[in-house]
Amino acid sequence: MKIEEINITETIENAKALLKTEKRLSPALKVMFELLLTIVGLLAGRLSLNSRNSSKPPSTDPNRDKGKAGGTTNKKPGGQAGRTGKNLKPVANPDNIIPIEVDQSTLPPGNYHAAGFEARQVVDIKISRIITEYRAEVLENDKGKRYVAAFPVGLTRPIQYGKSVKSHAVYLSQYQLIPYERVEDYFVNEIQIPVSVGSLFNFNKEAYDLLEPFATLAKDKLIHGTLIHADETGINVNGKRIWLHNASNELWTYFYPHEKRGSKAMDEIGVLPNFKGTLVHDHWKPYYIYACRHGLCNAHHIRELQWVTDNPGFVWAKNMQTLLIEMRDAVAASETHTVVGEKEVVFRDRYRQIIKEGLAEMPPAPEKQKDADGKTKRGRLKKTKELNLLERLRDFENDALLFMVDPEVPFTNNRGENDIRMTKVQQKISGCFRSIDGAKMFCRIRSYLLTAQKHEVSPTDALQCLFDGKLPAVFFTDESNPAV
Repeated sequence: MKIEEINITETIENAKALLKTEKRLSPALKVMFELLLTIVGLLAGRLSLNSRNSSKPPSTDPNRDKGKAGGTTNKKPGGQAGRTGKNLKPVANPDNIIPIEVDQSTLPPGNYHAAGFEARQVVDIKISRIITEYRAEVLENDKGKRYVAAFPVGLTRPIQYGKSVKSHAVYLSQYQLIPYERVEDYFVNEIQIPVSVGSLFNFNKEAYDLLEPFATLAKDKLIHGTLIHADETGINVNGKRIWLHNASNELWTYFYPHEKRGSKAMDEIGVLPNFKGTLVHDHWKPYYIYACRHGLCNAHHIRELQWVTDNPGFVWAKNMQTLLIEMRDAVAASETHTVVGEKEVVFRDRYRQIIKEGLAEMPPAPEKQKDADGKTKRGRLKKTKELNLLERLRDFENDALLFMVDPEVPFTNNRGENDIRMTKVQQKISGCFRSIDGAKMFCRIRSYLLTAQKHEVSPTDALQCLFDGKLPAVFFTDESNPAV
């Protein structure tokens, strides 16, 4: 028999039931056995976690099939029909033209005249430094007094880095997540520009300072919008775990690092306490402190239900998972992207019936233990993971099914999770932030670049614009935030 074929939860419950009926064991031995069974249950629960039934990333799955992540299909490899591909196309005005003449000595005798040409183009790149020298005219009058022409604003040193160097460096370190030392190596060896690690930090610090107006603008747009996705993830700052908080929607992103994960951090950040729209999240309890409408991430529910299906093996979990997916598909197929009226009533009745069946299927709650004096121990009994999920789905039905009646509310919190995904990549590459200042710079610059992308402004253009002392004009149009 393989371990995958054993229902660990059921086996442990049976062992506990038999232990209670055993009269010949001493109280101390019983306590020891109960402790061992609890440890076995915890270890089995951890070993059974994967990306299908928890929030663990697919990269942590053992023996995962990388080539068939989406399942087996009949489609051929490569681009599918109707896909908009990216390919090279000839340009009308090439940078260089090299004429190639026919070697007439290879031609048969005869008279020839020019009849046009055939063109083939080669796309190439040239990475090199460009040094611009500004020469301010100096005039001197007959009394020896000198007058020097004014240099452009910001040009204060005999030689300094230009805006394109700064924006390119910030792009590589904060968008492509390349460590400082490798960016330094790239500038020195490939472009022959002696950029040090200290200079790279200063470029990022300058971008951070220039983005103060953006931070204010992004928070204001999110606060006055109608929907926010919220999420948080742990980050390492010089060996200490802190939290990166995210508030975002389809057009705006705002990250902020904080030592706390809960409402204290959210209050100090200042977005959620002032928000009155719909907040989509994964049921982290501190979110429920805020007086707004709440929508829950059903991708989390489906993964948790998968865990209950895989481990305790309760039927209600599989039925609920199937129902949620059916609801999602019904919303997607609807012209209004909602399910209301009689169909909504049917779905809710089925939902409540599964909850009722689940409560009946769950084993009875264990009795409270008694101490040596025979008195019942105080405090609440710890509920199982599956019972917590079942009661949460029961008590927060309207929040879990909000996607069904409001077309603006999505089925999942993927928007918020996707925005912070690259933070995990940054942590894998660099291991940690060296200081809280570095974490703050990353959060603000990354917020800006993601927001620019959502407004169809490329990261390079956004950074060039920033070092020119302004924000993209599209940030200030009413169309850039239809929710306002």
